[in-house]
Amino acid sequence: MPLRPLARAALALAVTLGATGVGVVAATAPAQAAPAVHYVALGDSFSSGVGAGPYETTCLRSDRSYAPLWAAANSPASFRFVACGGAVTDDVLDDQLSALDAGTTMVTITIGGNDAGFVDVVLNCRLGGESACASAVDRAERYATTELPGRLDATYAAIRQRAPNAQLIVLGYPRLFDETRYCGLFSMSLTKRSIINDAADLLADVTAARASAAGATFVDTRGQFAGHGVCAGSPWINDFSALIAAYHPNAAGYRDGYLAALNTVTG
Repeated sequence: MPLRPLARAALALAVTLGATGVGVVAATAPAQAAPAVHYVALGDSFSSGVGAGPYETTCLRSDRSYAPLWAAANSPASFRFVACGGAVTDDVLDDQLSALDAGTTMVTITIGGNDAGFVDVVLNCRLGGESACASAVDRAERYATTELPGRLDATYAAIRQRAPNAQLIVLGYPRLFDETRYCGLFSMSLTKRSIINDAADLLADVTAARASAAGATFVDTRGQFAGHGVCAGSPWINDFSALIAAYHPNAAGYRDGYLAALNTVTG
């Protein structure tokens, strides 16, 4: 039979089978490719990777931080890593937003701890008495509840303006200390550890509320770090002996704490 009549016969057979209820396998459309990810990592030392080392640039960026680890595992179409150790909200606004544009599809950030006086708190608590520690924490908590919300709102709004098509993921800070174990003769007392952890809880609550108000996704890292603070049997946070890296996550903390927490919202 010539080719063209053969094709007509095949079509007729298919129509007949369909009319009689006999199944005919339909062609399936090809799967849609996943949208390309253009990722920018903003923020302070808890994003730049202070504590993990080794570092490059004056911002103390480490390839062991959660952002480059995520990029290495997920191969985004583009990745810009501009987080900087010591950054406050003004630094994000002045120096980091230029990394964003309308093509950015994912932004991560940790910010606010330095605005609230993180360094002042840990120095006073580590080197001073319990009264000095409590006073430093009180100052930080007052700032966190009065001044910081507005600064976070302005920062998140500016990110939205520069990257209107991006998913904004705000990661919180962990509790720094384990409170279940003896920490050593020259370490912080349980009282100091407890009030610092309480301050971390307050900061997380404030940050979560402002992230939610901005339509961002908040990632609470406290659960991920539970049982791995300073003084724990397997700490993911450096103690005071680490100098500039003190009270920041170590490599395990960025990998098994921050990256694992980020993966819960990115898949």
